[in-house]
Amino acid sequence: MKKTLTFTQLIKNNKDEILNDHDQLKRIELKIDARHVKNSK
Repeated sequence: MKKTLTFTQLIKNNKDEILNDHDQLKRIELKIDARHVKNSK
């Protein structure tokens, strides 16, 4: 069975996915913060 991805490629792909997930979490946090600010006024 031939490996299609090398180990380093796998790590790089996973790192990109993790970074994307982190970006999305940050955006969600910012949205929640914005909502809190509106509600507290």
